[in-house]
Amino acid sequence: MNSSADMLLTPSDPTDTGTQQIRDAIRDAIVERRLAPGTKLSESDVGGLFNVSRTLARAALQALAYEGLVNVERNRGAFVAYPSPEEARQIFAARRLVEPGILKSAAERITAAQLKQLGQLLLEEGRLIGERGQSARRAEIKASGDFHLMLASISGNLIMQRFMEELVARSSLVIALYGQSSASSCGHSEHADIITALGRKDVDTACDLMLHHIEHIEADLDLRERKSFDLREAFER
Repeated sequence: MNSSADMLLTPSDPTDTGTQQIRDAIRDAIVERRLAPGTKLSESDVGGLFNVSRTLARAALQALAYEGLVNVERNRGAFVAYPSPEEARQIFAARRLVEPGILKSAAERITAAQLKQLGQLLLEEGRLIGERGQSARRAEIKASGDFHLMLASISGNLIMQRFMEELVARSSLVIALYGQSSASSCGHSEHADIITALGRKDVDTACDLMLHHIEHIEADLDLRERKSFDLREAFER
C-alpha cells in the first residue's frame, strides 16, 4: 500500500509542482502538530519519504524556511522552527492587524453558498471536538485553521490568502510550544459567533469578535521568559 507521501507526487510532476506539494505536505504536518518544533528535516529523509531527489527536497525546505516554518542551520541542516516568545507575540500581533481586514473584504464578497460552506466546516469541527484520539485531534486542529483560511479565500485576495497560510502554520508552532490548554487550538463557539455576524452583514461585530478570538488564543499562551542554566546549575536547583 502506498503511503500518503507517495501519493502526493507522480513521475510526471514538474519540478515546481513537486516542490510545492512537498512544501504543502510538510506545512500541513506542522499545522496539525504531527511535526513538533525542533524536529530535524534532513534532505535525504525528505527526499526518501517523497521519492524525490535531494535537490527537490532542498528546494521545498528552503521555501518553508522563507515562510518562517523551518530553520536552516549551516553544517546542521533543516529543523522545524522553534519560535521565541517575542516571535510568538509578533505572529499574533500580525494576525490582529490582518484578519479584521480580511473579514471586511470577505463580507463584501461572501455568498449564501459560501456561508453554508463555513457552516459545514463548523459542523465538522464540532464533530471532531467530540471524538477522541490523536487522529481526531489533528483533524480538529486542521479544521480550526481551515476556518481562517476559508475566510481569506473568500476575501479574493490571493496574497493575503498565502500570508494567512503562513500565519496559521506559524501560530500552530507557537501553540504547540507555549499553549497551556485545548483553548489554544481555536474557539469553536467563537467561530460560530463570527459566522452569525457575517450572515447578518454586521461587519463591525464580526471584526470585534475576531479580535477577541485572537486575543483569547494568545491569552492561553505562556510566553514568560525563562532563564537558561548550564548543566551544573540545572541539577543544583
